[in-house]
Amino acid sequence: MMFHHGAEQLQELCRQALYKARVQGASAAEIDISESVGQNVQVRQQDVEHIEYQQDKSLDVTVYLGHAKGRASSADFNNSAIEEVVTAALNIARYTAQDECAGLADADLLATDVGDTDSYFPWPLSADEAIAIGKRTERAALDTDARISNSEGAEVQTDHYQYVYANSNDFCAFQRGSRHSISCSVVASNASGMQRDYWYDLARDPKDLDTAENIGKTAASRTVRRLDGRSVATGKYPVVFDTTVAGSLIGHLVGALSGGALYRETSFLVDSLGKQILAPWVCLHERPHVKKALASTYFDAEGVATHDRTIIADGYVSGYFLSSYSARKLGMTTTGNAGGVHNLYLNHTHKSQAELLQTMGTGLLITELMGQGVNGITGDYSRGAAGFWVENGVITYPVEGITIASRLQDMFMAMIGAADDALKRSTHKVGSILIGDMTVAGS
Repeated sequence: MMFHHGAEQLQELCRQALYKARVQGASAAEIDISESVGQNVQVRQQDVEHIEYQQDKSLDVTVYLGHAKGRASSADFNNSAIEEVVTAALNIARYTAQDECAGLADADLLATDVGDTDSYFPWPLSADEAIAIGKRTERAALDTDARISNSEGAEVQTDHYQYVYANSNDFCAFQRGSRHSISCSVVASNASGMQRDYWYDLARDPKDLDTAENIGKTAASRTVRRLDGRSVATGKYPVVFDTTVAGSLIGHLVGALSGGALYRETSFLVDSLGKQILAPWVCLHERPHVKKALASTYFDAEGVATHDRTIIADGYVSGYFLSSYSARKLGMTTTGNAGGVHNLYLNHTHKSQAELLQTMGTGLLITELMGQGVNGITGDYSRGAAGFWVENGVITYPVEGITIASRLQDMFMAMIGAADDALKRSTHKVGSILIGDMTVAGS
């Protein structure tokens, strides 16, 4: 499968839409045009479960009448459809209240250097080739251990996308990217019961993916090690969040430092700029231009230039995550985060998770979190969890059926260390994190 439009064609469509918006009376406009193609193949018990081909395109038009905003979209790129979607957006704007914070990003903040983030690697994988990879992945898992009793399947997915963002401040830029993945999920059983787990890898470049065999074997070993799980006594213990779940803690931090939550005052970190909210060793950096990284870009969803910056310095808040709208609401300047966050890097204090467990001594290693028990307004944190009990720095047995609880404010200040074990497939590079004290509800 190939794209139906080239970069110049998409840019010309954007210019046409901007012209039509101006002719119809818009004081400003912005256009997003995107196209994506992909394939998803799933194999289960060495048979093909499904083959899915995906091909999407979208034209999104946002217009302004002063500070009144209207937005409409279409999947049709022909001339009459563009005319209609512009008209629809303007009709919406005419019935929308004026909002002084609405509007395009300031022209002097727009990106002038749109570099190559090395994000696009086509993978012309046929369905038969994908099926073969899926079968190899699942077979490796099934052959790893006799206790692997069933399979939920292996999946091979390719995704290619391209888009153009343009606005009436003479900004027009094109980007394209790819994401490819291989995954596997299996079930293990013994006299104590059954457990399931999975593993996957994700990369821009298919050459960077782990082998099918390694992914299958890892899925199997992660599943088998969960057998014979038990609870632990209710109490307070130190907790290590495995690298597979540690990113969720930084995700809560990002949410609390994001403009929408801050100006609505629905964040427990309102007015935290310049204040210490994490342990003194913690530094968090945003690096938007890293080659092949999954969230790299030279411009955000409003065309604003992105830059390397520090979010947390020695535990202190150095920056928020703001779009133009949320920045205006707060009386600040956009940080180039319209549309999301770009490659966060957490520093580390330990070379490996094994060293982190030695520092912890006795406590819990959490490898799975369940439920949505996180309150962004108060910081209250309570989630179901599973993992392993650790004694003297050594994993001793699997743990299940527990709940861990605290407040995010307390957890951030109680961060003792982080390991240098961030997954290469992760959008944000966050290793395993040791929290000094949490309440654990068990048996």
